[in-house]
Amino acid sequence: MSDELGRRRYDSLRRTTQAQRTRVEIADAARRLFVAQGWAATTVRDVAREAGVSVPTVYAAYGNKTGLATALADAADLTADAEHMLTQLEAPQTGPAGQLAAMAGYDRRLFERAGDVITLVREAGRAEPELATTYRDARRRGDQTRIQVFSSWPDGVLRRGVDVPSAVDVYAALCNIDVYTTLTAERGWTPDQVERWWGEVLARELLSP
Repeated sequence: MSDELGRRRYDSLRRTTQAQRTRVEIADAARRLFVAQGWAATTVRDVAREAGVSVPTVYAAYGNKTGLATALADAADLTADAEHMLTQLEAPQTGPAGQLAAMAGYDRRLFERAGDVITLVREAGRAEPELATTYRDARRRGDQTRIQVFSSWPDGVLRRGVDVPSAVDVYAALCNIDVYTTLTAERGWTPDQVERWWGEVLARELLSP
């Protein structure tokens, strides 16, 4: 009798754990198919088949294909460890050059671990307004982080003639998925090389000598 009560007590936890596992399996399947086949060519039925679940299960978990892509985009930030970047940014010993390196390190991790998701959301956004908004919002959040950091610096830290908005623009022009992909996929750079170069060139372009 006690064994049966024990099993019943954990039934809810067991169902929750299984549901979470199913969501992860669906998301992983969607990511593989979106990257391999493209957004437009992948259907919810394809995702269900790849994940080994029913089509209604996919809809119940994510709503629709757009919901799946949005969830993948939301998870991308977590893979890059934003908490680690914040710890570096807020450390008393971290100066402006170190803060630039911390932000570049975050972007390197983001592109290294979730660059395929970023690219597919951007491309899918050309046909799906909700995903276009998701992509723009993510870019805007990145800009806001840089605005906060650059605005916290005393006068004279930024190079003469460089204000906060233009510094944000320079950062965006250098540290983006296209530059990262060109250097790693086409030019044979390692992610470590990209991160180091970003930190060096950002300091050179943005900070007073």
